[in-house]
Amino acid sequence: MAEPILGVSGLRKTFGALKVTDGVSLDLRPGEIHALIGPNGAGKSTLIHQICGSLAPDEGRVFFEGRDVTASTPAARARAGLGRTFQVSTVIPEFTALGHAMLAVQARQGTSFRFLRPVAGDRSLREPAMAALARVGLENRAHVPAAVLSHGERRRLEVALVLALGSKALLMDEPMAGMGSEGSRELTALLSELRREAPILMVEHDMDAVFALADRISVLVYGRIVATGTPDEIRRDPVVRQAYLGDEAS
Repeated sequence: MAEPILGVSGLRKTFGALKVTDGVSLDLRPGEIHALIGPNGAGKSTLIHQICGSLAPDEGRVFFEGRDVTASTPAARARAGLGRTFQVSTVIPEFTALGHAMLAVQARQGTSFRFLRPVAGDRSLREPAMAALARVGLENRAHVPAAVLSHGERRRLEVALVLALGSKALLMDEPMAGMGSEGSRELTALLSELRREAPILMVEHDMDAVFALADRISVLVYGRIVATGTPDEIRRDPVVRQAYLGDEAS
């Protein structure tokens, strides 16, 4: 079995008397989608914040490519290849899709941001940026401002940005949020392909997407992982059915 690209061990986080992360351990393996599900208030987003570095755990360790990154900043983890997309779109409305992607490539290359002079003709930025857009099916929308893109297109643009940054693994916080049925199907197909180049740890409430995509599922309830397994194992788990899935598992 391949070594995990991402792992967390014994993470704990409390706010006052509230345990929001209670001894969580899980990992992400090459080529897989690992879905994290659970009821509202289970602590899923808090866990993602600790993995990406925007929130420090009280106890436990985060490992990326075998290296302890617990004390690393979010920027350092991103530079190492841990990419993240957010529940709420974070694109800049007036920037084109290509402009976003070129800035991501620029950040990956470590060059200074050249806002004050045209960069459209810079092939070292433009070509990899276009390649990232093509990877998510947005090459024909390259010159469209983000404000004009549909919600589904903005989601795909965010994926293109983490690819342009050279991410080796992705943290995705509710990628299907706000998507219609067609957009969800398109994004599901895209993520299914992307796992081969960047495995994905995904927080998601859309159970159709979870069971269609995930190789493994971990169920978080009151800050604790109560089960981890394949989609079929999770569907059959009586603890999971009682705690979370309910009639959805039948």
